[in-house]
Amino acid sequence: MSDKKSKKPHKLKARLPRGFTDRTASDIRATDEMVAKIRGVFERYGFDPVETPAFEYTDALGKFLPDQDRPNEGVFSLQDDDEQWMSLRYDLTAPLARHVAQNINAIALPYRTYRQGWVFRNEKPGPGRFRQFMQFDADTVGAPGVQADAEMAMMMADTMEALGIKRGDYVIRVNNRKVLDGVMEAIGLGGEENAGKRLTVLRAIDKLDKFSPNDVLLLLTTGRWDGGKQGVGDFTEGAGLAANVAENVLGFILDGRFQVESRAGLMEGGKGHTASFTSPVSSAVGGDLFDNRSVHAGVQELANIQQSCRASGYGPDRIRIDPSVVRGLEYYTGPVYEAELLFDVVNEKGETVQFGSVGGGGRYDGLVKRFTGQDVPATGFSIGVSRLMTALKNLGKLGTDDMVAPVLVTVMDGGTEALGRYQKMTQDLREAGIRAEMYQGNWKKFGNQLRYADRRGCPIAIIQGSDEREKGIVQIKDMIEGRKEAAAIESNEEYRAARPGQFEVAEGDLVAEVTKLLAAQAENT
Repeated sequence: MSDKKSKKPHKLKARLPRGFTDRTASDIRATDEMVAKIRGVFERYGFDPVETPAFEYTDALGKFLPDQDRPNEGVFSLQDDDEQWMSLRYDLTAPLARHVAQNINAIALPYRTYRQGWVFRNEKPGPGRFRQFMQFDADTVGAPGVQADAEMAMMMADTMEALGIKRGDYVIRVNNRKVLDGVMEAIGLGGEENAGKRLTVLRAIDKLDKFSPNDVLLLLTTGRWDGGKQGVGDFTEGAGLAANVAENVLGFILDGRFQVESRAGLMEGGKGHTASFTSPVSSAVGGDLFDNRSVHAGVQELANIQQSCRASGYGPDRIRIDPSVVRGLEYYTGPVYEAELLFDVVNEKGETVQFGSVGGGGRYDGLVKRFTGQDVPATGFSIGVSRLMTALKNLGKLGTDDMVAPVLVTVMDGGTEALGRYQKMTQDLREAGIRAEMYQGNWKKFGNQLRYADRRGCPIAIIQGSDEREKGIVQIKDMIEGRKEAAAIESNEEYRAARPGQFEVAEGDLVAEVTKLLAAQAENT
């Protein structure tokens, strides 16, 4: 008995790895619809497509991920048979830098390109946080001036509106990492030796769109329990800043928009001023923060970006300077920007929250230089396709025009000659531009064919048995009207006699009659 049990074949459990998901036909079509609109904007701006592989050599990707709490730095890696390490790309920017460096002599600079593809993060999954997701990027490589950054912000704004997101429901927020780097220098976190701690501070600030200021303060100091109190949930280690320094940094970020705009003369409707004042961070470290060379350069670049945007007709309702924008990746070296949706949604906890970021990017002048040894300035932005698709569905801007299910040609005779005739009907419908399929299951159970058509949502079923074939006719069953009529029929006998929604036409008129019926159904939906 035990021997028989041991020989029983092992049955695999069908399951998905954590952080991954299957995609349905409706999701794929909605993505295609959205991506086509994005691509249209990018093409209008003069960008061309390029594609890079999902795998890159690990050293080519670099260690720029914001999440460093995983054993292999947040990426999925494997060792090839030549003992070289390869990793699945975690974004589309680092692979582009490798592509440009490898083809630097063949590429005409500035190089304006866009890419769409899947990226992979070996991070802890959670609600709405996946390990595989799609990005859509646009980049300009070889343009040193911040005019290229301004154009990226403008293109992001145009993309939002091309997708049907109206003004007031989105804003493109712009900052400069040079300003943030200056803040880090002011609190003693400059230099390569402080790179890890500096990134932890920036990651904490970057959470301001998700967490309260008090929660961010915990991330800047001692750490945060995601359950709301000590010992509850997962613990995120803090940056270890002194409490007064952390409070002053947070104060600068929360109040800094007016300070930065004032210094750069960016106040809307006025010339601004350059009066001397002391920022909260300056109070903690001594001196005026805006005397810092990095901060001064960053503020001037922000002024130039805003001037360019305003001259092109993009007001603060569309593109806005905001010092709280960080962007988590370490390779950014200058202006950074984020596309934020401002409308409210209900989250998985039942709370009403602002939808938040759907994309962003910035300047990364050092990525290509890692390969070439020479300066190759670059800037770009990335759209989170899956997250943006969710936002558009919330607004009713996507997936409203569902694909019509195929017309089903049923099979009443499984002979070779008969199957050829059914296939010919199917091909005639397809050649007329009508979605159609011939039933491929067990043809002997005709009731299953109509149940299949019903489950598929087929609008029409085509029926031809031997009697119809001899008469040169086919039966057309209007599945939509049939469902309505069938609801009023009480017995199976009455249903079979009434044949709801069903009528016959000459076989030669099949395509014309199906076309006419589909048009009528479309008008009534």
